[in-house]
Amino acid sequence: MIKRNLVSAMHFLADKYPILALTGPRQSGKTTLLKEMFTDYRYVSLENPDNRNFAETDPNGFLEMYDQKVIFDEVQQVPHLFSYLQTIVDEKNRMGQFILSGSQNFHLMERITQSLAGRVAILKLFPFDFTELASEGLLDEDYIVNMLKGFYPAIYDRNIPSKTFYSNYVQTYVQRDVTDLIAIKDLATFQKFLSLCASRAGQLLNLSSLANETGITHPTAKAWLSALENSYIVFQLQPYHENFSKRIVKSPKMYFYDTGLLCHLLNIREPEQLHLHPLKGNLFENMMIAEYVKRMHHKNDLNDIWFWRDFTGKEVDLLAFEKGIIRLFEIKATQTIMADLFNGLDYVGKLFNKSIVSKNLVYGGIESQQRSYGNVIPWAKFPE
Repeated sequence: MIKRNLVSAMHFLADKYPILALTGPRQSGKTTLLKEMFTDYRYVSLENPDNRNFAETDPNGFLEMYDQKVIFDEVQQVPHLFSYLQTIVDEKNRMGQFILSGSQNFHLMERITQSLAGRVAILKLFPFDFTELASEGLLDEDYIVNMLKGFYPAIYDRNIPSKTFYSNYVQTYVQRDVTDLIAIKDLATFQKFLSLCASRAGQLLNLSSLANETGITHPTAKAWLSALENSYIVFQLQPYHENFSKRIVKSPKMYFYDTGLLCHLLNIREPEQLHLHPLKGNLFENMMIAEYVKRMHHKNDLNDIWFWRDFTGKEVDLLAFEKGIIRLFEIKATQTIMADLFNGLDYVGKLFNKSIVSKNLVYGGIESQQRSYGNVIPWAKFPE
């Protein structure tokens, strides 16, 4: 088993809260991690019909049997269980008493905020990040290979071809989770919507255009996108516009958490296709932004992040507040460093207090450099 970076944060928080909640995409390794890490806990899956029926019909008897050191997987399947858990942890005041796990962010977080606020530490596990793969020698030197292969554990643990994995993933998990959240009558139209989302990865989100091209209403597109976010398929990065003029764009950018799924939806199957693909730059940017997000959650060290762009096209791809420092990142798929790649960083950097700004170019090469313009960071060492 590849060691997950989230382990340290989970051990630390298990001594601080009566309940841990672990969420993230399906097949990201949550169950494996919990079983390997908490060997002295009993594991109960509430997707099992017998367990779910027991919890639904006799919650007091269920929690008398499973009263401490228990992992409840897919716990959002039994919503009223959360109120009973609240009573138990308030009475016992025992740290690390329960671990909750689930793959649907909306339902799980809704129950937690309603019943367990202040009693639970919330963590997220995503597919492998670069450091996790590198620790086992599984990170390829060519970023295109990693981008295409994707980062889901089953691809590495069970040696499943990416094409096979993602084809099944879309059919068995993505469509299932989304239809659990909202009523979709036409799966073919939803598949078209999903593919169109993929074609817009790393770009400003225009929901009206997305709806028109799919042939659905704007409210439907909004609901479908929300379901994809709550199923950990896509996420939005908001623009930073505090204290700036109205010339700053207000639309978010959309990214996929996993580039293997993204490439699958774009029908990119071979590295040769990626080398010449018109979306290569967007895909590289998507991979790096997703890596930053995954690494934040796996360290449980969350920073505020945005992008910056004005209507003239001047931009930086990522703006992060880290321990009082504003880190600006320009992300380019090229392996050749040219001075003009720093133009956006230089322009935006001047808008902030120079003493708290770090300017960084993330690129597709392998050498770290420090230039007068800023830092040059190879893709494999980002975001360190």
